[in-house]
Formats: sequence, C-alpha cells, structure tokens
Amino acid sequence: MVVDPLYVVGTIVCLVSTVLCVGAAIRKHGPNDLTILSAAAVELFLLVYAVAAIIRQSGGESLHGPAWEFWGYLLTAVVIPIGAVWWSLMDRSRWSNLVLGAVGVTVFVMLFRMEQIWDGVPLA
Repeated sequence: MVVDPLYVVGTIVCLVSTVLCVGAAIRKHGPNDLTILSAAAVELFLLVYAVAAIIRQSGGESLHGPAWEFWGYLLTAVVIPIGAVWWSLMDRSRWSNLVLGAVGVTVFVMLFRMEQIWDGVPLA
C-alpha cells in the first residue's frame, strides 16, 4: 500500500490539534486562539483535501470503494470542526477544549476510512 502524502499531513494536523486542545483542558484553560485555530487548521486541511479529491477524480483516478461513502465521510468531516468551534465560542469553559480535541481524533478516524475507500484496502 502506498501512503498518500495528504493522509500523512492530515494525520499530523489532527494529532497536533488534539494535543494542543487536550493539553489546554488538562491545564484547566478555556478555549483560546491557539485551540480554536488548531481546529480551524483541521478544517482548512479538509477543504484542501476535498479540492485534491475533486482534482484526482476529474483526472481519471477512481475510488476503490463506494463514491457516496467517500463523499459522505468527507462532507461529515468538514462539518465537525465548524460545530466544535461554534460550541467553544458559546461555552467558554475548559470542557470546550475537550470538544475541540475530539475534532482531531474524529477527523483522523474518518480520514483513515476515506483512505481505505480511496485505495481499496480491505477492512481487517
């Protein structure tokens, strides 16, 4: 299996975001610019990933799984950081950082599944 460079970048962005947000929650800090921007970085990555997926598919590269499932995962993943940032703006307690931290973990799992659908890797 060839690992897609976008997958690696996404993994790193999700990991950094999760560490920053959970770290802030452990230190009992409320959401701040750093934690909110880390979730925004995950969103920005997803938008770049979506554009790259459109370009790859229009260039003739096909999915090895159902297209509806891939695009469903991607659309859902794009909505998750928006909801978490909204939550953190409404609730300024330290617990909002855990919600922001869940963005990285959730998007990573969805990105992993999207990579399986794209490359046709069988589920174990």
